[in-house]
Amino acid sequence: MPLIRPVSDLRNRFTEISELCHGEDQPIFITKKGKGDLVVMSQTHYERLHSLLELYQKLGEAEALDAAGEKGITHGKIMRHLRASIT
Repeated sequence: MPLIRPVSDLRNRFTEISELCHGEDQPIFITKKGKGDLVVMSQTHYERLHSLLELYQKLGEAEALDAAGEKGITHGKIMRHLRASIT
C-alpha cells in the first residue's frame, strides 16, 4: 500500500520521512492541499529504479535490432572477448 503524507510532514517530520523511505524501501507520496504533488524516496531506491530503466531501454534496443534482422554477437564470441580483456 502506498505511503502518503502531507507536504507539512517534510517540514515538521523530515527525520521520520527519511527513516520511512529507508526502512520501507519504497517511495512516499507527498500531497499538497489534498492532491498529489511530490514523490520522495531514498537514494538507494532511486538508483535501483534508474538501473532498471537503463536495462529496459537496452533490452528494447536489442529487441528492435532483432526485429530488424540484425545479427548479434554469439555467446562464444562475447565470452572470448571478455576473457581476453581481463587477462
